[in-house]
Amino acid sequence: MLGPRICTHVTDVYVFRRIGAEPVADGVQFLQLCRKHGAMAGTWQPVMGHIEQGETALDAAIRELEEETGFQPRKDLATTAGLAFWQLETVNTYFTAQHDCIMLSPCFAAEVLSNSEPILDVAHCGHRWVDRDHVDRHFIWPGQRAAIRHILRDLVPADSQIAALLQVDLRGR
Repeated sequence: MLGPRICTHVTDVYVFRRIGAEPVADGVQFLQLCRKHGAMAGTWQPVMGHIEQGETALDAAIRELEEETGFQPRKDLATTAGLAFWQLETVNTYFTAQHDCIMLSPCFAAEVLSNSEPILDVAHCGHRWVDRDHVDRHFIWPGQRAAIRHILRDLVPADSQIAALLQVDLRGR
């Protein structure tokens, strides 16, 4: 085989919450977790994780979300308890020279209630909520900033025509 491998075994979940009286884009915050170990120790990232053998990208995203934050997507779309979950049209693409691998990471979004706080796993040493106006300063990777722009443009607005099409129906999962 010539050239780098193509790897698709990682998934990203962008957790956000709406703050303030009106659910408008200006009142949106995104969750970052501080990695405790490994090559990325001390960096702030969205929920990320590896897809395990026999798992779909969606299953891995839901599992990683619960493991890393304690948040669980709601299974009954008729209830306001829990959180909403979307697939994004974005696939985070990046290259890792250490592994000579082009990574293709399917992206998801999870909306939590405005007062939600994560319960961190042992892989993380902190969390912070980043206001939408500070995303470019705090999310260091271009693919992550692009995914957040997609969320702000296509999921957050009340009159979004695409949000309902991208929302994942978790009933029966």
